[in-house]
Amino acid sequence: MENKTQSAYVGLGSNLGDRAANLHRAVELIGELPDTQVLATSSLYETEPRMYTEQPDFLNGCVKIRTGLPARKLLDALLDIEQAMGRVRRLENGPRTLDLDILLYGPQQISEEGLEIPHPGLHERAFVLVPLAELAPDLVHPGLGETIAELLGQCEDAGWVKRVGGKVWALCRSATPAK
Repeated sequence: MENKTQSAYVGLGSNLGDRAANLHRAVELIGELPDTQVLATSSLYETEPRMYTEQPDFLNGCVKIRTGLPARKLLDALLDIEQAMGRVRRLENGPRTLDLDILLYGPQQISEEGLEIPHPGLHERAFVLVPLAELAPDLVHPGLGETIAELLGQCEDAGWVKRVGGKVWALCRSATPAK
């Protein structure tokens, strides 16, 4: 890997098909991206759908990666993985085989057409904050100046988040468990 690598956190979600298998495969594919290594993964969490609620429950998780890909190229690669795994965008916030979001990309704040980092809803969504806090509770949100644990403690999201089992990395050779 090149010297200009960046730590990043990617949120994962699935509520169609074999949700756990979808997330496991996504982590494998992320680890196969150029100049990218999966460093750690969260546990799997079952969560109720938010925004559009007439759909199945989600499995969510989070991965920490180190990548040499610029943020825009990483986003494009994640969108390609979603599409390859059958994601069809018919309804905003609707059911999906796979959802991959860049939550944080080092300490950077990026606001471009189609790319907002930190992810704009990060601090308001328990289904994102819970797995992210498992990996990096002391990480400071670059835009808000508070740790992920502090943001989770302030989160008013009424949605339930339930740990349902093993780590997302259970089937992935390239990742190591969070400590």
